[in-house]
Amino acid sequence: METTNRLEHWADTHHPNWLDFIRIALGIFIMYKGVLFISNTSALLNIMKNSDLQFVNLALAHYVAFAHLVGGFLIALGLKTRFAILFQLPILIGAVFFVNIDQGFLSVSNNLEFELSLIVLVLLLVFLFYGSGKVSMDNWWKNHPNW
Repeated sequence: METTNRLEHWADTHHPNWLDFIRIALGIFIMYKGVLFISNTSALLNIMKNSDLQFVNLALAHYVAFAHLVGGFLIALGLKTRFAILFQLPILIGAVFFVNIDQGFLSVSNNLEFELSLIVLVLLLVFLFYGSGKVSMDNWWKNHPNW
């Protein structure tokens, strides 16, 4: 536990302010992908039609949509950022290693989905380490505990 506290203290003292704006943009992008995922129901229904485990696919689709919408909002605000990132990581790991890896790196046919998924995964890992930063609700609540 002491190591975790020391690591978190080091990350808080060495967190540049410009990284907060990347966190905000990342949260907004994840929310946008959640909206796109919900709005593209025809592709989702096509995937579920071809599968034997329709309930699992339906539950997975709801998890992805909810995690992207709520998690992206929390990441953008800087509210419980590490907690929200933990819910995003399985989705992005699945997107990078299982969904988009077959299409190849810098392939024209996939509209750079693999690269975007990889960049988002790396950024999520960065913010899992660094936390929310100074421009965040977490920092504001820490500085104003009685408000």
